[in-house]
Parts: sequence; structure tokens; C-alpha cells
Amino acid sequence: MLNSVFARRLYLCWLIKHNERPNVPKLMALTGWPRRTLQDVLKALPGMGVELVFIQQGIRNNDGYYQITHWGPLDPQWIASHCPQLLQAIGE
Repeated sequence: MLNSVFARRLYLCWLIKHNERPNVPKLMALTGWPRRTLQDVLKALPGMGVELVFIQQGIRNNDGYYQITHWGPLDPQWIASHCPQLLQAIGE
């Protein structure tokens, strides 16, 4: 069984990769997770070697979306093929 914290991080990477212009409100709608949970998971990704950038669009600081520029040690194909197990570990 996968660790739920680790599974949540992998699943969020998958969501960022497979959704157009993923920002916090969109990710909240997709996951049902609270804003703070999403912000904490996003903040933890660089510690796993994932390079994540925020693409600024518009005037306000939060106008824009996230993009993964480097997956570090993670394999995006493995994550995609194991999404059901990730969701099960998260409890979704």
C-alpha cells in the first residue's frame, strides 16, 4: 500500500500535467481538497526533486497556472498508469 502523503503528491503532479492551466481554484475543484492542503502539497514538490513553476498571467499575483518543468526522480508514465492505486491510497 502506498503512503497517502506520497500518493497525494504524485496525484497532484499527474493533475498538473493533464489539465489545462491548473491553478489552485481549478485544482480545488478537481480534488475537493482544501486550499491549504493544495498549497502544502505544491510547496512539498520541489523537495522531491520536481521543478514546478507558476506561469504568471494577468495583473494579480494569483492570475496564472502551474507547470512541471522537470519531473526529477519521478516517472510520469508510472504515475499515469497507477492513478487508481494513488486515489485508493489517498482515500478518494
